[in-house]
Amino acid sequence: MKKGRPFVTWLSATLIGGALLPSTGFGQSPTSDLMPGLLALDGVQTEIPEVLTTTRLRQSKLRVPGTTTILTGDMIRDLGIMNLVEAFRLVPGMVVGAYGSNNPVATYHGTSQYEQRRLQVQVDGRTAYRVSLADVDWITMPVALENIERIEVSRGPNSAADGINAFLGSINIITRSPQDTAGVEAYASAGSRGFVRAFTSVGEAGQAGSWRLSYEKRKSNGFDTTRDGVTPFHDGHNVNNFNFDSIINIDSRHSVDFRAGVIDGINEEDRDRSGKLGAMTDPDIVADDYYLQVQFNGATSPNHFYHVQASHQVQQRRQRWSVRIPELPEPGEAPPTAPDFLADLFPPGVPLPSQTSPLIADLNEDIKESRHEFEIQDTIIFNPGLKLVSGLGYRNDGYDSETFFNGKGSTYQSRLFANLEYSPSHWLTLNAGGNWERTSTTDEGYFSPRIASNFILNNNHALRFVFSRAVRTPDAFEQSPDWSYRPVNVRAPYEALEGTRLLIEDLVDSSTSTYGEDLEEEWITSREISYFGQFRFEHAMLSTEIRYFNDDFRDMISGVINEEEWFIANNVAMKQEGVELETSLTFPGTMLRATYAYMDQEGYYTGDPAALSPKDQRYVVGLLSRLSARHSGSAAWIQELPFELQSSVSYYWTNEVRETRFERADFRLARRVDRPDYSYVLALTIQHYLDLQAWMSPDNRIEDHNQFFVEAGIRF
Repeated sequence: MKKGRPFVTWLSATLIGGALLPSTGFGQSPTSDLMPGLLALDGVQTEIPEVLTTTRLRQSKLRVPGTTTILTGDMIRDLGIMNLVEAFRLVPGMVVGAYGSNNPVATYHGTSQYEQRRLQVQVDGRTAYRVSLADVDWITMPVALENIERIEVSRGPNSAADGINAFLGSINIITRSPQDTAGVEAYASAGSRGFVRAFTSVGEAGQAGSWRLSYEKRKSNGFDTTRDGVTPFHDGHNVNNFNFDSIINIDSRHSVDFRAGVIDGINEEDRDRSGKLGAMTDPDIVADDYYLQVQFNGATSPNHFYHVQASHQVQQRRQRWSVRIPELPEPGEAPPTAPDFLADLFPPGVPLPSQTSPLIADLNEDIKESRHEFEIQDTIIFNPGLKLVSGLGYRNDGYDSETFFNGKGSTYQSRLFANLEYSPSHWLTLNAGGNWERTSTTDEGYFSPRIASNFILNNNHALRFVFSRAVRTPDAFEQSPDWSYRPVNVRAPYEALEGTRLLIEDLVDSSTSTYGEDLEEEWITSREISYFGQFRFEHAMLSTEIRYFNDDFRDMISGVINEEEWFIANNVAMKQEGVELETSLTFPGTMLRATYAYMDQEGYYTGDPAALSPKDQRYVVGLLSRLSARHSGSAAWIQELPFELQSSVSYYWTNEVRETRFERADFRLARRVDRPDYSYVLALTIQHYLDLQAWMSPDNRIEDHNQFFVEAGIRF
């Protein structure tokens, strides 16, 4: 794939044009350039949006060193989005789908297979991705849509602020303060394919503090059928989510935030699609998670404040199924013989069964993961033109699994971070930041820097130039697996194998396997030119953000990890270049929003030429682009109507992901009534799939173009 250059010329012209427009038609006096706009145009909020995530400083988009998408909770709910992961279709450059049975995946710029590594995910500052696999379990994410205040997505390496896994970007889900949700709320929705979501919360607020207790149920039957179009797909989920949030006000300068949650449920896995080693039963996953988080907030003055945060969380997965090795033969085929490795496991002197006797037993992939995290952050505002945030953190990740690690293990990360914002003039802001951390997965230390210059053209427009480097180290399972199965309830004639370890290293091809070999860190060097501007009219406002990126990857980890083949190595280099657009137009009662992303990606095999055949070399390169989209975008229109009605229309599309295309249009009509003592909402949402082609995987089949959902909620 050749790297495209025409859009670079187009982008340069667009940025120059955007820079000239405000200077000639929307210029502000130099004395006002340091202040974000606060003008209200007939009910249209025109304040420059502020970002919290990118540097950990509260910065306006004029000064933030990078492009950040802000998804407000109100917009997510007004568009009729039914689950958290679907909201990321509104982010330029992100691809959303499902793999395996019905496991959601969200990636930014691809570079992943199905496990969503290389993307930091936080909930209220607490790291939320899984411990040992560095993956994200969106089905059990402990966040209800009704509790979301906003989601900030930093598009581009953010390791300078958030550490190793913020390799491609970071997602920070910020929940609503319990002070803003006092009272009682109840909500329910139901729809196609067995979809059910229910939410209820109760809380109080006062001068001494506030609290909220909420419960959410999520249930779905998943996709309709497997790829044959006939067999029902066993791929639903049923999850219960309890959350408690509270704020205790000690005095005017000190407070304590306390959060806790419990999540339990089941994620169905189809044995024909996710089963392993001749599965006879469905390997459903039973989840049982909880978390505790405490944050102390303090200030010595209005210009000096800090927080101390500690959290503990546990994610437990129980996955068990029955197997038959070897599997039953197809009609007309001869009975298969038992694998030779089974005979090698028998104790000396024990008679060997017939080679045609199958091994029937129960296996499991149970795992318990825990995380302890501690952080201190300090912010000093020396003057309006000089601000510093700095801090340190420590995280210990533990895991307990006889299958994946043959017992218990742990890794740790310690880090120091800082970002300095300096504005020597009203038209220029400089940011310099970095994160130094050490991790036990490689026993080495790494520094991830970022520098940026923001040229503030006037009060509403800025041009950014950003350079950053970021690192990602292998997760625990990539680096230190000890993968085996211990069969239990073994049927005759293999009773002697009860509890014996069946090692994966005995199953893979030892001549090509890299099982047990150490991996190194991955690196990305990123360059960004971006423009943010607001064009204010008499009764409307147009906001536009354009990002050009050029990223170089080296030592990327790619390959195959399964029971029959194990080959992963730092064997791929990549180049990515593209442009992303996010724009919105608001005027009283109306919001229009559109996004578009284009990406050109080129990969190279850099591993040992003798290790893989040319065909396999192309394969491992292709693995890192299987979730990369050349073109993607969205469009949305939210409209206030008479009689307390509101409508919304949204359109989502993604091209060229594993030779499949996603196109869907959503329509929502709602009536919201607000009274002094109560409010309620009734709504109907229709999701119209323009193309019923299975998206991302041949099993992701939806039989009906139109999916219907009804909603009802009340608050008092």
